[in-house]
Amino acid sequence: MANRTTTAQNDTRSALGMAAPALIGLFLFVALPFTLAAILSFTNLRLGSPLPTRFIGLEQYARIFSEPSFRRALLNNAIFALVVVPLQTAIALGLALLLNRPLGGMAIFRTLFFMPVVFPMALVSVIWILIYAPGANGMMNSFLDFITFGLWEPRDFLRDPYLALPAIMLLSIWQGVGFQMVILLAGLQSIPSDLYEAAAIDGSNKWNQFRHVTLPQLRNTLIFVMLVTSILSFRLYDQIEIMTNGGPLDATTTVMYEAVTAAYQQQKMAKGAAMTVVFFLVVLMITLIQRTLIKEERAID
Repeated sequence: MANRTTTAQNDTRSALGMAAPALIGLFLFVALPFTLAAILSFTNLRLGSPLPTRFIGLEQYARIFSEPSFRRALLNNAIFALVVVPLQTAIALGLALLLNRPLGGMAIFRTLFFMPVVFPMALVSVIWILIYAPGANGMMNSFLDFITFGLWEPRDFLRDPYLALPAIMLLSIWQGVGFQMVILLAGLQSIPSDLYEAAAIDGSNKWNQFRHVTLPQLRNTLIFVMLVTSILSFRLYDQIEIMTNGGPLDATTTVMYEAVTAAYQQQKMAKGAAMTVVFFLVVLMITLIQRTLIKEERAID
């Protein structure tokens, strides 16, 4: 009995020793910054202000939710997530299905589709600014004019209140779909071939195999991919900073853009901290929903 207790204690120490670097990293780079941000959000801290810092409770949150620009930022993030997450996931799943074939040259195509993920977002944004160039000679305007047989009128995508956010969505889908594709491709390759063989023996066609074998087996992978994409949707910043600066008329502003603007341009550190806390709570809610969906699936199984 004593030997078992000693062994268990040694195992616990070994486990804690191996987990210590990760735990320290989580504390230093996640828990501690969030705690400090939460504390700052209850104050009126503003850099360069002659007024003393004082505790104001929830007043900072009342202020940010009373601002039309922050409410518009939340709405833009929600619209962005509702459009990009399902559309990008569907495209990634289609690409994964196409590339999950025992044909020659598939590795090259997988690399080509994944390459945009490797490029820095700053570089991608600059390239797409050129693509969205206004006037008839702009690449996107020329392409739309060609496929509509001259019916398209040139538009300034990034300065149009109705087209700016869809333009950012298109860029984000193109840049991020390769990441989802790789994860879904790994999920497809982990599905036992016996399931497809059994379905084929039962007379199921390809569509039924996709519905009753592929999708159920990919459930957890799809939930994970949609969770990560949703979090990235609310972290949307680089494209906005480089391409639109939140405009026109706050049409593309986001929570992260508002937080960075408040903290570093307006030097309202407490205001920026309050916005980041709201962002954290939104991400936490999405994570809890994902965990609930997985628990429900395990309960059904």
